[in-house]
Amino acid sequence: MGRRLVPLTLDNLPDLPKRCRGCVFWELDPVSGQAAVRAGTPELEKEAWISAVLLEWGSCGRVVYVDEVPVGFVLYAPPAYVPRSTAFPTSPVSPDAVQLMTGWITPGYQGQGLGRVMVQTVAKDLLRRGFKAIEAFGDARWKEPACVLPADHLLAVGFKTVRPHPVHPRLRLELRTTLSWKEDVELALDRLLGAVQTGRKEPVLRPL
Repeated sequence: MGRRLVPLTLDNLPDLPKRCRGCVFWELDPVSGQAAVRAGTPELEKEAWISAVLLEWGSCGRVVYVDEVPVGFVLYAPPAYVPRSTAFPTSPVSPDAVQLMTGWITPGYQGQGLGRVMVQTVAKDLLRRGFKAIEAFGDARWKEPACVLPADHLLAVGFKTVRPHPVHPRLRLELRTTLSWKEDVELALDRLLGAVQTGRKEPVLRPL
């Protein structure tokens, strides 16, 4: 099985799931996001956002291919490029961190270590660029797939709470930690980015 991770660009943006290509939850502030949906332009807004981030900051995502089939992705950026982050009661994200926005692994490819590979690839990329950590806003009352990541799964893969909140705590993962994960944490990562097929419903991360 050939695995390949490549930076997200406008060329491979169509390889993301359709519902993800049209999701601008993080990329726009709440008012602008609603306006884009009403106007029927969320996919154009997503493309414009990725283009701007690539030009001004650099790589902001990874797409994973198995035997040349796109099966997952992860998206991240500094909080200055993530307008929605300011709407959270536990903002702002620390200045030395990049925000983990969302991720997804296609059912059927989950539980194969792809989550670990994706996050370690992001960690190496950000370490080279001088960042120390990844931070994310968690959902402490998570019940179904949504844009805000489940807090308990973030904690399970090594994130630590840096600002508690009953609904949306802010959590942090030191990047160097990701380069020495043990097997049990790797399994937890698989469950974070795509539920392991165990016969019972597991939380899965994906945009609305």
